[in-house]
Amino acid sequence: MRREVRRHEKDVNDKIIMYSIIGGLAIIVILTGLLIYSKSLSNDVKQGTLNLEEMANIAGNDIGNTESASTEMGKSVDESKNEIDNTTNSINSNTQSSNSINNTSVNQTKNNTTTNKTKSSATRTTNSKVNEEVKKELSFSMPVDGEISKEYAKDNLVYSETLKEWVTHMGIDIKAEKTTVVKAAESGTVKSIKNDPRYGLTIVIDHGDGYQTVYANLLTSEFVVEGEKVEKGQSIGTVGNTAVFEVADEPHLHFSILKDSIPVDPNAYLK
Repeated sequence: MRREVRRHEKDVNDKIIMYSIIGGLAIIVILTGLLIYSKSLSNDVKQGTLNLEEMANIAGNDIGNTESASTEMGKSVDESKNEIDNTTNSINSNTQSSNSINNTSVNQTKNNTTTNKTKSSATRTTNSKVNEEVKKELSFSMPVDGEISKEYAKDNLVYSETLKEWVTHMGIDIKAEKTTVVKAAESGTVKSIKNDPRYGLTIVIDHGDGYQTVYANLLTSEFVVEGEKVEKGQSIGTVGNTAVFEVADEPHLHFSILKDSIPVDPNAYLK
Protein backbone atom coordinates (compact mmCIF):
# COMPACT_ATOMS: atom_id res chain seq x y z
CA MET A 1 0.00 0.00 0.00
CA ARG A 2 2.77 2.39 0.92
CA ARG A 3 4.66 1.48 -2.24
CA GLU A 4 1.71 2.46 -4.33
CA VAL A 5 1.37 5.78 -2.51
CA ARG A 6 5.05 6.52 -3.02
CA ARG A 7 4.85 5.53 -6.64
CA HIS A 8 1.89 7.86 -7.12
CA GLU A 9 3.68 10.74 -5.43
CA LYS A 10 6.71 10.14 -7.64
CA ASP A 11 4.56 10.29 -10.77
CA VAL A 12 2.98 13.54 -9.64
CA ASN A 13 6.39 15.07 -8.91
CA ASP A 14 7.69 13.98 -12.31
CA LYS A 15 4.74 15.64 -14.01
CA ILE A 16 5.24 18.86 -12.05
CA ILE A 17 8.91 18.96 -13.02
CA MET A 18 8.09 18.31 -16.67
CA TYR A 19 5.42 21.06 -16.79
CA SER A 20 7.86 23.46 -15.07
CA ILE A 21 10.52 22.78 -17.69
CA ILE A 22 8.03 23.28 -20.52
CA GLY A 23 6.77 26.53 -18.97
CA GLY A 24 10.31 27.80 -18.57
CA LEU A 25 11.16 27.06 -22.18
CA ALA A 26 7.99 28.85 -23.31
CA ILE A 27 8.90 31.94 -21.29
CA ILE A 28 12.40 31.96 -22.79
CA VAL A 29 10.98 31.73 -26.33
CA ILE A 30 8.55 34.61 -25.67
CA LEU A 31 11.26 36.84 -24.23
CA THR A 32 13.56 36.13 -27.16
CA GLY A 33 10.78 37.07 -29.62
CA LEU A 34 10.08 40.32 -27.77
CA LEU A 35 13.76 41.32 -27.89
CA ILE A 36 13.96 40.68 -31.63
CA TYR A 37 10.75 42.65 -32.30
CA SER A 38 11.96 45.57 -30.16
CA LYS A 39 15.22 45.79 -32.09
CA SER A 40 13.42 45.74 -35.43
CA LEU A 41 11.03 48.47 -34.27
CA SER A 42 13.95 50.68 -33.20
CA ASN A 43 15.57 50.37 -36.65
CA ASP A 44 12.28 51.32 -38.34
CA VAL A 45 11.98 54.42 -36.13
CA LYS A 46 15.50 55.52 -37.01
CA GLN A 47 14.86 54.99 -40.72
CA GLY A 48 11.64 57.02 -40.46
CA THR A 49 13.50 59.87 -38.78
CA LEU A 50 16.06 59.94 -41.59
CA ASN A 51 13.34 60.06 -44.19
CA LEU A 52 11.74 63.01 -42.42
CA GLU A 53 15.05 64.90 -42.41
CA GLU A 54 15.57 64.20 -46.11
CA MET A 55 12.10 65.46 -46.85
CA ALA A 56 12.79 68.66 -44.86
CA ASN A 57 15.97 69.30 -46.83
CA ILE A 58 14.22 68.77 -50.10
CA ALA A 59 11.42 71.11 -49.04
CA GLY A 60 14.00 73.75 -48.08
CA ASN A 61 15.71 73.56 -51.45
CA ASP A 62 12.45 73.98 -53.34
CA ILE A 63 11.15 77.02 -51.41
CA GLY A 64 12.81 79.30 -53.93
CA ASN A 65 10.82 77.80 -56.76
CA THR A 66 7.49 78.17 -54.98
CA GLU A 67 6.83 81.78 -56.04
CA SER A 68 7.33 81.08 -59.75
CA ALA A 69 5.25 78.01 -59.47
CA SER A 70 2.57 80.05 -57.71
CA THR A 71 2.66 82.67 -60.48
CA GLU A 72 2.30 80.05 -63.15
CA MET A 73 -0.49 78.46 -61.18
CA GLY A 74 -2.23 81.86 -60.99
CA LYS A 75 -2.04 82.21 -64.77
CA SER A 76 -3.28 78.70 -65.17
CA VAL A 77 -6.19 79.45 -62.88
CA ASP A 78 -7.22 82.51 -64.95
CA GLU A 79 -6.85 80.57 -68.17
CA SER A 80 -8.78 77.72 -66.63
CA LYS A 81 -11.58 80.12 -65.68
CA ASN A 82 -11.73 81.39 -69.24
CA GLU A 83 -11.75 77.86 -70.59
CA ILE A 84 -14.48 76.90 -68.13
CA ASP A 85 -16.54 79.95 -69.15
CA ASN A 86 -16.07 79.09 -72.84
CA THR A 87 -16.96 75.49 -72.17
CA THR A 88 -20.04 76.56 -70.20
CA ASN A 89 -21.17 78.86 -73.02
CA SER A 90 -20.62 76.05 -75.53
CA ILE A 91 -22.60 73.64 -73.39
CA ASN A 92 -25.42 76.17 -72.99
CA SER A 93 -25.42 76.76 -76.76
CA ASN A 94 -25.48 73.02 -77.45
CA THR A 95 -28.22 72.59 -74.85
CA GLN A 96 -30.34 75.31 -76.47
CA SER A 97 -29.73 73.77 -79.88
CA SER A 98 -30.65 70.34 -78.54
CA ASN A 99 -33.80 71.74 -76.92
CA SER A 100 -34.72 73.43 -80.18
CA ILE A 101 -34.22 70.16 -82.07
CA ASN A 102 -36.21 68.25 -79.45
CA ASN A 103 -39.03 70.82 -79.59
CA THR A 104 -39.04 70.62 -83.38
CA SER A 105 -39.11 66.80 -83.21
CA VAL A 106 -41.92 66.88 -80.65
CA ASN A 107 -43.92 69.30 -82.79
CA GLN A 108 -43.37 67.14 -85.85
CA THR A 109 -44.45 64.07 -83.87
CA LYS A 110 -47.57 65.89 -82.69
CA ASN A 111 -48.32 67.01 -86.24
CA ASN A 112 -47.81 63.47 -87.55
CA THR A 113 -50.03 62.08 -84.78
CA THR A 114 -52.72 64.64 -85.60
CA THR A 115 -52.40 63.84 -89.30
CA ASN A 116 -52.66 60.08 -88.61
CA LYS A 117 -55.69 60.64 -86.40
CA THR A 118 -57.27 62.77 -89.11
CA LYS A 119 -56.55 60.10 -91.74
CA SER A 120 -57.89 57.38 -89.45
CA SER A 121 -61.01 59.42 -88.78
CA ALA A 122 -61.42 60.08 -92.50
CA THR A 123 -60.97 56.36 -93.22
CA ARG A 124 -63.60 55.44 -90.62
CA THR A 125 -65.93 58.06 -92.04
CA THR A 126 -65.38 56.72 -95.57
CA ASN A 127 -65.97 53.13 -94.42
CA SER A 128 -69.06 54.25 -92.54
CA LYS A 129 -70.36 55.98 -95.65
CA VAL A 130 -69.65 52.88 -97.74
CA ASN A 131 -71.49 50.70 -95.24
CA GLU A 132 -74.41 53.12 -95.22
CA GLU A 133 -74.49 53.08 -99.00
CA VAL A 134 -74.51 49.28 -99.00
CA LYS A 135 -77.35 49.28 -96.50
CA LYS A 136 -79.24 51.81 -98.62
CA GLU A 137 -78.66 49.75 -101.76
CA LEU A 138 -80.18 46.69 -100.09
CA SER A 139 -83.62 48.26 -99.84
CA PHE A 140 -86.02 45.83 -101.52
CA SER A 141 -89.16 46.91 -103.36
CA MET A 142 -92.29 44.95 -104.30
CA PRO A 143 -91.57 42.92 -107.47
CA VAL A 144 -95.22 43.25 -108.65
CA ASP A 145 -98.14 45.42 -107.67
CA GLY A 146 -100.87 43.52 -105.84
CA GLU A 147 -102.26 42.30 -102.55
CA ILE A 148 -100.50 39.70 -100.41
CA SER A 149 -102.77 36.68 -100.55
CA LYS A 150 -100.67 34.45 -98.31
CA GLU A 151 -98.22 35.65 -95.64
CA TYR A 152 -94.83 34.35 -94.57
CA ALA A 153 -95.37 31.55 -92.04
CA LYS A 154 -92.42 29.88 -90.36
CA ASP A 155 -93.81 29.32 -86.88
CA ASN A 156 -97.55 29.69 -87.63
CA LEU A 157 -98.90 27.24 -90.21
CA VAL A 158 -101.15 28.24 -93.10
CA TYR A 159 -103.72 26.07 -94.89
CA SER A 160 -102.84 24.87 -98.40
CA GLU A 161 -105.80 24.49 -100.78
CA THR A 162 -103.65 22.37 -103.07
CA LEU A 163 -102.28 19.99 -100.40
CA LYS A 164 -105.39 20.17 -98.22
CA GLU A 165 -103.30 20.51 -95.05
CA TRP A 166 -101.62 23.05 -92.78
CA VAL A 167 -98.06 23.82 -93.89
CA THR A 168 -95.26 26.33 -93.44
CA HIS A 169 -94.85 29.07 -96.03
CA MET A 170 -91.29 30.43 -96.51
CA GLY A 171 -92.29 33.48 -98.55
CA ILE A 172 -95.26 35.65 -99.50
CA ASP A 173 -97.76 35.22 -102.34
CA ILE A 174 -98.54 38.46 -104.19
CA LYS A 175 -101.82 38.30 -106.17
CA ALA A 176 -101.40 39.29 -109.83
CA GLU A 177 -102.89 38.36 -113.19
CA LYS A 178 -101.05 36.00 -115.51
CA THR A 179 -98.44 37.63 -117.74
CA THR A 180 -98.01 40.52 -115.26
CA VAL A 181 -94.39 41.70 -115.54
CA VAL A 182 -92.20 40.79 -112.56
CA LYS A 183 -89.40 43.23 -111.70
CA ALA A 184 -86.15 42.79 -109.76
CA ALA A 185 -86.69 43.86 -106.15
CA GLU A 186 -83.06 45.03 -105.97
CA SER A 187 -80.00 45.23 -108.23
CA GLY A 188 -77.82 42.13 -108.39
CA THR A 189 -76.76 39.18 -110.53
CA VAL A 190 -79.03 36.42 -111.83
CA LYS A 191 -77.76 33.35 -110.01
CA SER A 192 -80.07 30.73 -111.52
CA ILE A 193 -83.17 30.13 -113.66
CA LYS A 194 -84.72 26.73 -113.08
CA ASN A 195 -87.91 24.69 -112.97
CA ASP A 196 -88.40 23.85 -109.31
CA PRO A 197 -90.47 20.64 -108.76
CA ARG A 198 -92.53 22.40 -106.07
CA TYR A 199 -92.63 26.08 -107.05
CA GLY A 200 -92.37 25.89 -110.85
CA LEU A 201 -90.31 28.30 -112.97
CA THR A 202 -88.04 30.15 -110.55
CA ILE A 203 -85.45 32.96 -110.86
CA VAL A 204 -82.88 33.58 -108.09
CA ILE A 205 -80.98 36.90 -107.92
CA ASP A 206 -77.88 37.35 -105.74
CA HIS A 207 -77.54 40.84 -104.20
CA GLY A 208 -74.32 40.33 -102.22
CA ASP A 209 -73.78 40.53 -98.47
CA GLY A 210 -75.55 37.16 -98.14
CA TYR A 211 -78.88 38.34 -99.59
CA GLN A 212 -80.82 36.60 -102.38
CA THR A 213 -84.33 37.06 -103.74
CA VAL A 214 -86.45 34.23 -105.17
CA TYR A 215 -89.22 34.73 -107.78
CA ALA A 216 -91.33 31.57 -108.26
CA ASN A 217 -94.55 30.41 -109.97
CA LEU A 218 -93.49 32.29 -113.12
CA LEU A 219 -94.87 31.89 -116.59
CA THR A 220 -91.76 33.08 -118.44
CA SER A 221 -88.17 34.22 -117.73
CA GLU A 222 -87.40 35.50 -121.21
CA PHE A 223 -86.08 38.89 -120.09
CA VAL A 224 -82.88 37.66 -118.39
CA VAL A 225 -80.26 34.91 -118.50
CA GLU A 226 -78.07 33.34 -115.82
CA GLY A 227 -75.05 35.48 -114.86
CA GLU A 228 -76.65 38.70 -116.10
CA LYS A 229 -76.39 41.80 -113.93
CA VAL A 230 -79.78 43.45 -113.39
CA GLU A 231 -80.83 46.80 -111.97
CA LYS A 232 -83.53 47.45 -109.41
CA GLY A 233 -86.92 47.56 -111.16
CA GLN A 234 -85.68 45.76 -114.28
CA SER A 235 -88.12 43.27 -115.88
CA ILE A 236 -87.10 39.67 -115.31
CA GLY A 237 -90.22 37.55 -116.08
CA THR A 238 -94.01 37.26 -115.95
CA VAL A 239 -96.51 35.89 -113.42
CA GLY A 240 -97.84 32.39 -114.12
CA ASN A 241 -99.32 29.37 -112.40
CA THR A 242 -96.56 26.74 -112.58
CA ALA A 243 -96.07 25.95 -108.85
CA VAL A 244 -97.28 22.38 -108.22
CA PHE A 245 -97.64 23.04 -104.48
CA GLU A 246 -99.85 26.10 -105.13
CA VAL A 247 -101.68 25.17 -108.34
CA ALA A 248 -105.09 25.43 -106.67
CA ASP A 249 -104.46 29.07 -105.68
CA GLU A 250 -105.18 32.09 -107.84
CA PRO A 251 -102.39 33.35 -110.12
CA HIS A 252 -99.71 35.00 -108.01
CA LEU A 253 -95.99 35.53 -107.59
CA HIS A 254 -94.36 33.46 -104.87
CA PHE A 255 -91.62 35.79 -103.53
CA SER A 256 -88.91 34.93 -100.96
CA ILE A 257 -85.85 36.64 -99.45
CA LEU A 258 -82.87 34.60 -98.23
CA LYS A 259 -80.19 35.79 -95.81
CA ASP A 260 -77.16 33.47 -95.78
CA SER A 261 -79.34 30.82 -97.51
CA ILE A 262 -81.99 30.99 -94.76
CA PRO A 263 -85.53 32.25 -95.61
CA VAL A 264 -86.54 35.43 -93.76
CA ASP A 265 -89.79 37.39 -93.61
CA PRO A 266 -89.92 39.60 -96.75
CA ASN A 267 -92.21 42.08 -95.00
CA ALA A 268 -89.27 43.10 -92.79
CA TYR A 269 -87.26 44.16 -95.86
CA LEU A 270 -89.80 45.43 -98.40
CA LYS A 271 -90.25 49.20 -98.65
